[in-house]
Amino acid sequence: MTAQITTSPIQQLLAGQRAFFSTGQTKTYEFRIGQLQKLKQAIIERQDEIVAAAKADLGRPAFEAYFEIAALGEIKLALKKLKTWMKPQRVATSVDVFPSSAWIQPEPLGVVLIIAPWNYPFSLLITPLVGAIAAGNCAILKPSEQAPHTSKVIAKLIKDTFAQDYIAVVEGATETSKSLLAEKFDHIFFTGGTAIGREVMKAAAQHLTPVTLELGGKSPCIVDADIHLEHAAKRIAWGKFINAGQTCVAPDYLLIDRAIKAEFLNHLKQAIQTFYGDNPATSPDYGRIINSHHFNRLTRFLDNGEVVLGGQADPSTRYIAPTLLDQVTWQDPIMQEEIFGPILPILEYETLDDAIAQVNAQPKPLALYFFSKDEQKQQQVLSSTSSGGACINDTVLQYGLATLPFGGVGNSGMGNYHGKAGFDTFSHHKSVLKHALWLDLGWRYAPYAVKGLQQIKRIITGR
Repeated sequence: MTAQITTSPIQQLLAGQRAFFSTGQTKTYEFRIGQLQKLKQAIIERQDEIVAAAKADLGRPAFEAYFEIAALGEIKLALKKLKTWMKPQRVATSVDVFPSSAWIQPEPLGVVLIIAPWNYPFSLLITPLVGAIAAGNCAILKPSEQAPHTSKVIAKLIKDTFAQDYIAVVEGATETSKSLLAEKFDHIFFTGGTAIGREVMKAAAQHLTPVTLELGGKSPCIVDADIHLEHAAKRIAWGKFINAGQTCVAPDYLLIDRAIKAEFLNHLKQAIQTFYGDNPATSPDYGRIINSHHFNRLTRFLDNGEVVLGGQADPSTRYIAPTLLDQVTWQDPIMQEEIFGPILPILEYETLDDAIAQVNAQPKPLALYFFSKDEQKQQQVLSSTSSGGACINDTVLQYGLATLPFGGVGNSGMGNYHGKAGFDTFSHHKSVLKHALWLDLGWRYAPYAVKGLQQIKRIITGR
């Protein structure tokens, strides 16, 4: 009697996608373009639902909630450039393979898994999906259970737009994620915290599955004395306090020239007051913390240093005021982990070399910000530090450029996406050599005569 083999719903879903991928339908230019257009239209038609879900999950104002559909820009770029991205790239050959031609041919990986975080729960799932579709893959999507309203919108949008053998959503909590990670995928794309990133990589290693990890870290914001104080303060306050600080590339701490610290703090306070009024709790433009766990984690930091602005917190609404902390040291708990909330610690430095040394003593961050009019100093900071990305005289905006690859380095992640980088992440770049048959030079064949040895020396050493 033969034992009956049972499979889980996830395994059945994966098998269905593998079967569909094997038909080759996803590989054609026409199919990929058609699916990108369907995704674009579905997002446009459901934009109000997406915005409402972001507000329900994070208390986001509509203006900030519209950042969730920024993936439309990624789709537009892919629609415009896909034919070029798919085209094989010819490369030079050498005399030892004459007569021949060679090229690099992008091809889809197969079935990929994309796991999204809760802070930008729609865009951080759909943006990598654009790259996966453009590259010709099938995909299983895992939205964050901590943003349930957005997860529900995503599940319905995908189900109404695509066959599940092509793209599907699997909702659930930690056990669901573990079940997904136990399966063999052709690529795993994860956005989230460093600790969970390690678990994702450990699970992927069991199947030798390649991973892209978009993590985080303590992104520094260095402020030189030679700046436009008002403009710099507004740009830093905006980047730090949008989405109540729950942005992976938000400035995590200020490192400011001691000579302008007091004056700059006044401008920073003014910017925050201008944005959110005297009582940000009543501002329609200020968000809330995602859940009680993160609220409690953040409020413990309010005892670090000296509160010079804000500090108010309300557990019933998960509200934490935009807060500036002065007199903070590197030994304080707030400087030991990524903050991911509306609390900005302020440190100071004497010289730029000192500031760079402080940054380099920490794990490599996802983003680095430097405010200065001095171009020599700008180059010094860029060449003397390592970070996933950098932005001069502004914050966060570098993330929104589809033409710039986005990703971390070291503890802040590995791999990147956006635009062509997303297409490349979800593609295998196959190297192809085509050797003609009409001529066959015999230099490489045995028996190896003295003349043959001299020829191979010349080919390899150039002498």
